[in-house]
Amino acid sequence: MRNFFERFERLLGTNQTPKSNPVQAVAAQAVPAPAPVVRINPFDIGLKDAARDGWYREAKGEVYEGFPVDAEDVVVDVGCGDGGCSLFCANRGAHVIAVDIDAAKIAATIERLAATPARQVQGVVSDANPIELADGTATKVISMEVIEHVDDPAQFLSELVRIGKPGAQYLLAVPDPASEQMQVGVAAASYFQKPNHVRIIQRDEFEKMVTDAGLIIESHSYYSFYWSLWMLFFWICEVDLWTPEHPLLDSWTRTWSALLDSPQGDQVRKSLNLVMPKSQVIVARKP
Repeated sequence: MRNFFERFERLLGTNQTPKSNPVQAVAAQAVPAPAPVVRINPFDIGLKDAARDGWYREAKGEVYEGFPVDAEDVVVDVGCGDGGCSLFCANRGAHVIAVDIDAAKIAATIERLAATPARQVQGVVSDANPIELADGTATKVISMEVIEHVDDPAQFLSELVRIGKPGAQYLLAVPDPASEQMQVGVAAASYFQKPNHVRIIQRDEFEKMVTDAGLIIESHSYYSFYWSLWMLFFWICEVDLWTPEHPLLDSWTRTWSALLDSPQGDQVRKSLNLVMPKSQVIVARKP
């Protein structure tokens, strides 16, 4: 132990007699100012992460890997929310029908899509019980993270199937049980109460819901470990979702950004997505 401290002192130079007043020497040295910490927008990193996971593939015209959309399609986006998927499809020139229970979101989505090259844009205010569209309307049906909110998933999925043409493709997503279970006891109580998440959907249960509705599953994948941890941290930071400024959230965002830019970042990201993804997504087809 003594040898350790002697070596440590030699490294520091503290066992040598100073040639000048140490206080004066320190005072003479310029102390560099700490570099400012640049805040990274968590939603920008989330979008970058989503692109790595197969979302919004402009070059292939795919909303998600294996789910292409073009100008010939009629896309029904059920539970469109702020219209992110609808916007991508509208920019592909498709006929887009946005459906949501919130009239304000429908109005905002229609306005957002007005300047796109979409063949046509429609909005339908509906709770999807039923969806006020004719049988066989759509060639593509999208429903992102809606099933966990509805009272009767079987009825909801039957409506999605009804409005699709034979051969129509479906893009369906729900929260993954690994991420949801982690939020239990940490998230606000309202997170697991109506009108929010009224059920946690297991992976095999999700597949059964889709096949029982009469659809053929083409792929079942998992994405966004980044958001799983971000949301967990979000609850304990107690900040506003739209201005989520907090040292913990900022630190996690910078860490994930650095990982994405590292040589093995994608490999690590894919491994973590299998363990604790934020969501699971199924691409399916109507026979």
